[in-house]
Amino acid sequence: MTRVAVNGIFLNVEVTGDGPILLLLHGFTRDHRAWEPVLPCLDGYRVLRVDLIGHGRSDSPPDASRYTMARAVEDLQALLHHLNVDRFGLIGYSLGGRVALHFALAASEQMWGIVIESASPGTKDETARQARINSDEILAQSIAADGLEAFADRWQAQALFASQMQLPTPVLDAQRCQRLENSPHGLGNSLRGMGAGTQDYLLPRLHSIHAPTLFLAGALDERYAAAAPVMAASVPKADYAIIENAGHTTHLEQPGAWASHVVPFLAKHKE
Repeated sequence: MTRVAVNGIFLNVEVTGDGPILLLLHGFTRDHRAWEPVLPCLDGYRVLRVDLIGHGRSDSPPDASRYTMARAVEDLQALLHHLNVDRFGLIGYSLGGRVALHFALAASEQMWGIVIESASPGTKDETARQARINSDEILAQSIAADGLEAFADRWQAQALFASQMQLPTPVLDAQRCQRLENSPHGLGNSLRGMGAGTQDYLLPRLHSIHAPTLFLAGALDERYAAAAPVMAASVPKADYAIIENAGHTTHLEQPGAWASHVVPFLAKHKE
């Protein structure tokens, strides 16, 4: 564990391997350990797995205004500066994928390749945006009121994760245990500051991402499978892949298929 001071908080980053640098960003409720199913296929890279603000072993400040996409990008830039990283590949899943899109819009010239898994560019419709903000606030309040155990069970029971029922019980148990190690107010503030309703609608801006980009989604995750080709069409050097027999978390549900797309993409573009 390495906790690095950035912009008044500490972020945890796990650094392994040698080679071209890869920055990995996990999804909501997870931390750097979420990437363990695919870490072996990233041999030959120097992999930086960061716990985002409010998650894992990174700080969970009480001020919800500290949890925004813009601040998250600033934190990652400061972290990379501390580690003397100028060029890197970027992989982000779900919440981490949305952070990665914001990061790419701010600094794609530093990135030799980008992989976005199961993420959306945000919501255009204002009514839908407000509805999402409202539902995230209700969820944030329920975490504080009911505790992490009730929340973890409720979160896993979403239709979004129904395809994970095919996974072995020890895998699901380990995922639940990791979620229970988070800070309740860290998760609540993450919802308030970095939820899909509060973030900018990015689709009209994706044309300014000039690094090679790969969008991934699971075939069973219909919403994100539909979003992947739309986003890919907006980025000049982009492609997409839909992974069969996988839902929202493709790297957990089908790590071999995930690697069959990601590893060649990285090998083609690495610096």
